[in-house]
This record gives sequence, structure tokens and C-alpha cells, in this order.
Amino acid sequence: MRRLRVDPYVHTEDSYDADEPAERLLDRAAAVGLDGVVVTDHDAIRESRRAAAIAADYGLIGVVGVEVSTADGHLLALGVDDCPPRDEPLGETVEHVHDCGGVAVVPHPFQRSRHGARRDAIVETDPDALEVYNAHTITGLRNTQTRSFAREHGLPGVGGSDAHFAPLVGRAYTELRVREPTADGVLDAIRTGRTRAVGRRTSARQYVRKYALNATIRMESVL
Repeated sequence: MRRLRVDPYVHTEDSYDADEPAERLLDRAAAVGLDGVVVTDHDAIRESRRAAAIAADYGLIGVVGVEVSTADGHLLALGVDDCPPRDEPLGETVEHVHDCGGVAVVPHPFQRSRHGARRDAIVETDPDALEVYNAHTITGLRNTQTRSFAREHGLPGVGGSDAHFAPLVGRAYTELRVREPTADGVLDAIRTGRTRAVGRRTSARQYVRKYALNATIRMESVL
């Protein structure tokens, strides 16, 4: 087995709340020693496809992904070619991802202010993994709760930066034990639980910056 470090949760300018080009995120991922990165924009997959196609130019493994807005909260669909339908129940979206050969990961569970899925919604469905370490947090309480929940329900845990700015790429990541250093190898490692979440939280300044940007975007949308 080979060990890889992959950040499965970053955003480009294809997301409504980020403005980074894919190249800058890939360059940062290589600079901090990651082996791979997954662009997971909000209900958009164009830049993720492009990032995966050029990842090898940066010495990285590229995996296509998207952050889907389901009726029960957000879901990371990794290894899919197209965006799953949005606003469908979490369970149906997970099934759709599986039917497409992808991996379904629930990001920032329980955090309703961030559209995290509720406990009951997760229990009733069959995700492949939970994000047990999200770098974009102040106290880390939810990470601790999610880690305990994942152990209780026998679900693999992953770590992700949820980076909306290039300097935050790799602040949290998933260490994977893979049979082969490819996109398929990454997906297989998550499915089978050969994962370890690693990372550190964003600073208070970075946290505030992100939410100030979101507030501005919401205000502009209603004007």
C-alpha cells in the first residue's frame, strides 16, 4: 500500500462564494506537499473537470467532484462526470452518486448554518464517509462530534480544507492508503475506509473573512 495526502474539498471561481482559478489551487496543493486535490464547487462541475484534466501537470492526482445541494444538506459527490440533480433527498442523491460509480461524502455534518445534513438524515441513508475534520471552524466542537458519530456508525472519516482561498488548500486533508496512485485508487480507499483525517483549523481572521464574503454575496443577490 502507498500513502497519499489528498484534500477532497476545495472551491474555485465556479462556486458562487469563491474566486480562485483552478490553476492557483493546484499550484498551492503542490507547494504544500499534497498528492491530490478534488475541486468540489457548489452545484457546478466545469472547473472540477478542468482541474482534474490538468492536475498531472502539477504532479497531482486529479479527481472530479461537486458539492451538491440536497434537500437535507450538502453532499460531496466524488468521481462523477456530471452534477447530480439538486434539491433531492439526501438518500436519493447518494444512490445517484453510487449509480454513477462515485463516492458520497457528507461534509460538515450537523452544522445547519452551513447546510450540514442532520443526524437522522445521515442514519437513514448510506454515505461512503463523513467529513470528520473540516478546517473551516472556530472551536472544533462539530469535528469532535462528527468523529464520534462516525465511529458509532462505522463510517470512514475524511478531512478537508473547504478552501475558498488558495492559501487554505491543504490546511486539512485525508491521508489515504491506496493500492494505486490514481483517481480510482483514491475513491477505492475512501469506500473501504483506508483513511485518516489530518489538519488544523483556520484562523479567526480567515473564518470571519469567509463569512463576510458570504454575507456580501447574499446582500447583492436580493438587491
